[in-house]
Amino acid sequence: MNNTFSNLASQKILVTGGGGFIGKALVLALHALGADVEALGRNHYPELAKLGIPCHRGDIRNLTTLRRAMAGKSCVFHVAAKAGIWGERAEYMAINHQGSKQVLAACQGEQVPVLVYTSTPSVVFDRHDLRGIDESHPYATRPLCAYAASKILAEEAVLAANSPRLKTVAIRPHLVWGPGDTNLIPRLVARGRAGQLAMVGEGTNMVDITYIDNAVHAHLLAAENLLTSASAAGAAFFIGQEAPVNLWSWINALFARLDIKAVTRRVPLPMAYGTGAILELSHSLLRSGQEPRMTRFLALQLAKSHWFSHAKAKRLLNYRPLVNTIEGMDRLVAWLHETAH
Repeated sequence: MNNTFSNLASQKILVTGGGGFIGKALVLALHALGADVEALGRNHYPELAKLGIPCHRGDIRNLTTLRRAMAGKSCVFHVAAKAGIWGERAEYMAINHQGSKQVLAACQGEQVPVLVYTSTPSVVFDRHDLRGIDESHPYATRPLCAYAASKILAEEAVLAANSPRLKTVAIRPHLVWGPGDTNLIPRLVARGRAGQLAMVGEGTNMVDITYIDNAVHAHLLAAENLLTSASAAGAAFFIGQEAPVNLWSWINALFARLDIKAVTRRVPLPMAYGTGAILELSHSLLRSGQEPRMTRFLALQLAKSHWFSHAKAKRLLNYRPLVNTIEGMDRLVAWLHETAH
């Protein structure tokens, strides 16, 4: 057993969103530590069931379901969320905000003492470059997608609920990637193979990225902290690799390993932003269920720098990346080749 997590390994734990990319990796890591871990998700997860990990099937908006799953638990990781950059605002709010409030109510009702919440740096992205900012940076006042807006409200609720009876913390991993990814990398690779990617802006923007093992490690460190000194209670933490990367150089390095043509075509940011606005409007008017190929939020994310100071996580959580960016890329490419056959 890893002595770093000696307290965590003895707990009864629930992971909401236990079938998702981060949630499943977290469940498997806790299981490997020897913790008594259970998952809550919308579906059945054979990989977890084969390991004897109990899986509760249900919706985080249902308080009865949550309380049943949390009964007797001493630690909850709230990872479940509606992700993405497009969709009905009401649904994002219902799942991410109201669902998180239900998680808090269930924790309080079942007297769960520790809650670690999976947040996102998108809560502070307000249309401008973010270079090395820390957690004192204010929440965005003009979020351009319902996901970010709903996560702001959810994080605020989680941190406001922190108390001696329920210690809470928010982890903000940025652009999580690695083996098992079902969203970021598959979409990126698919668009690259189809020749549908173009650099937005100058192509010089630097961004934080987070290898999956490092995101999981930060969550475990946060829980261990709350179970011991609780010096991190009520705080949010940016998480990432050892250093930011140039977004387009990193993408092209991945594409080179996969025999995908490098992205060289450039689109000015005003053009991409304007196209996004038009597509958002047309998709809304037509009530299209499909995500627009471009949105205003995506245009800015692809053109602006967004990287963060991890000093607070290093100081209070003793966070250091377990897997560096080069090794992570090697593991990712090996997994992509393996799953392609």
